[in-house]
Amino acid sequence: MLRRNIRMRREYLYRKSLEGKERLLYEKKRKIREALQEGKPIPTELRNEEAALRREIDLEDENTAVPRTHIDDEYAHTAEKDPKILLTTSRDPSAPLQQFVKELSYVFPNAQRMNRGGQVISEIIESCRAHDYTDVVLVHEHRGVPDGLIVCHLPYGPTAYFGLLNVVTRHEIKDKKAIGTMPEAYPHLIFDNFSTKLGERTANILKYLFPVPKPDTKRIVTFSNQSDYVSFRLVLHLQSYAFDLSL
Repeated sequence: MLRRNIRMRREYLYRKSLEGKERLLYEKKRKIREALQEGKPIPTELRNEEAALRREIDLEDENTAVPRTHIDDEYAHTAEKDPKILLTTSRDPSAPLQQFVKELSYVFPNAQRMNRGGQVISEIIESCRAHDYTDVVLVHEHRGVPDGLIVCHLPYGPTAYFGLLNVVTRHEIKDKKAIGTMPEAYPHLIFDNFSTKLGERTANILKYLFPVPKPDTKRIVTFSNQSDYVSFRLVLHLQSYAFDLSL
């Protein structure tokens, strides 16, 4: 396990070291593009490289024209396998928090609950890495009310903290017949108003907690962003399960 972590860390640092060279090459191509578009002469310092750079420019498309960073690789391999999530809590969780985590295990397919006990975060993360977990979700509370959600993508992040507001869980809904049972089908996802860079980043963190659903599934999960408050709704026929996330 130690050797694997060392190898993965070296690969990560190597990819990161290449970013400076790729950025420099991108700036050279950008200067040549601007000179050609404006009808200006090629800059003197680039004339020896002009022919090679123009060949590379001709072969580029919208996906390869802009250099990518090591951040873009965090979810590069998520489509290869379904997510595997570990759900846990802060220490000494109350009964309402344990109930909330139990319901979250129904929301996120392939999620497994773990009693925190006396384990520290570093031990939990190392154990999850060793057992090929893709994400760790840690839920906090204040006086028995769930108030925080930490989502950590393995092995290198990103890690996001969401504040929990207006939590309405299934066991708090009085009409039990209307709620019915919670299905285990993989849901379709709807993301509303996540158009900014921060919004896209947040949408990726949430989106990759769910596996790819079947086309005919009737389970739907909606995340709607309004003024950095993300309203969450899980709907199946008449069922509704809700809380708000603050970024």
